[in-house]
Amino acid sequence: MIGSLRGTLLSRSPDAELIVETAGVGYRVQATPRTATTAGEVGSQVFVHICHIVREDAQTLFGFSTLDERRTFEALIGAHGVGPALGLSILAVHHPDALRRAVAEDDVDMLCLVPGVGPKTAVRMLVELKSRLDLPEVEAPPGADGASPVTSAQDDARADVRSALDELGYGADEIKRVLSDLPADDDAGSLLREALRRLAGAA
Repeated sequence: MIGSLRGTLLSRSPDAELIVETAGVGYRVQATPRTATTAGEVGSQVFVHICHIVREDAQTLFGFSTLDERRTFEALIGAHGVGPALGLSILAVHHPDALRRAVAEDDVDMLCLVPGVGPKTAVRMLVELKSRLDLPEVEAPPGADGASPVTSAQDDARADVRSALDELGYGADEIKRVLSDLPADDDAGSLLREALRRLAGAA
């Protein structure tokens, strides 16, 4: 099994396929857009961590710029219903740290930012990935220490804001960060205006 490749980057296609030549052999490597972008210029030396998947009809190499990404990918494809294509899509949207945080916090909306992942799939993935990923500790949920819990109306408002920011082109990490700082409010319009003000100030 191939665990890594070091060689010359011969080509990079628009769909993030790399061809890495090692000892005169060009290996086709499927990668995330992040890995493909950071691989370097064509003709330069490149190193990628490899997940080598062998099936009856094909052998496919999946390349990652860090060992953490490769291990996270392997955890993802070990979950029921998550194939290599979906695993790459998840890592294209979420950095491993952000993914672990989403799983630790049962953040269905974060997983639903991935194209092709709906609420039911996201819930199933959360359950399976809890035992597959090394999750960070998270703060106690609102209300655990006597504070007022977040109401369902506030949850709905935040979900609306998350969707609006996603449609406006903001990244998952930006959305997550600004939502965590917003005040408790069930008015989606007010929350969206405040979120946009904070995002503009951070630009």
